[in-house]
Amino acid sequence: MSVVELLKEKIRQEGRVIGEDILKVDSFLNHQIDPVLMLEIGREFARRFDGTGITKVLTVEASGIAVALMTGLSLRVPVVFAKKKQPSTMDGDTYCGRVRSFTKEEVVEIVVAGSYLGADDRVLIIDDFLASGEAARGLIKIVRQAGATLVGIGTVIEKVFQSGGDALREQGIRVEALVQIGSLSGGQIEFLN
Repeated sequence: MSVVELLKEKIRQEGRVIGEDILKVDSFLNHQIDPVLMLEIGREFARRFDGTGITKVLTVEASGIAVALMTGLSLRVPVVFAKKKQPSTMDGDTYCGRVRSFTKEEVVEIVVAGSYLGADDRVLIIDDFLASGEAARGLIKIVRQAGATLVGIGTVIEKVFQSGGDALREQGIRVEALVQIGSLSGGQIEFLN
């Protein structure tokens, strides 16, 4: 079974639809983590972006870290995660972006130490969900501040009906979604792929 089919089956079995906009998959993706599935997901992103010269994987804490780590492991490159609060120990240059969390209904500043991203880096952004694209835009801003090259964005689940992926693709950004969901209406998950 392909990782996409495995992931869809896991979503069918353990995912919970909340309202028209939220798919809860915290039993295996972003609270409790299925490490075997995460490794397979990381390998799939590495396969999809093979040959692009990635030097860093970038994500935002906390939900994207497991997927990003397994992708970095598969690519054999470092993983950098943007912190949602600048720690007092982070000194020197920093790169910042703003992210509005759809599920938490808050805006946070995300920050990466300047010493971890540079102009020579080729960056792959990885996250668990792509909905409105807020997290991706905040991370893209950080990549641009660093003068690095954005190779693309990999997301485990794209909620296509929230249009974030389309907006990014219209800017010429490569977006790879393992699972695309067209609707959560009536508590039903409509897969597009």
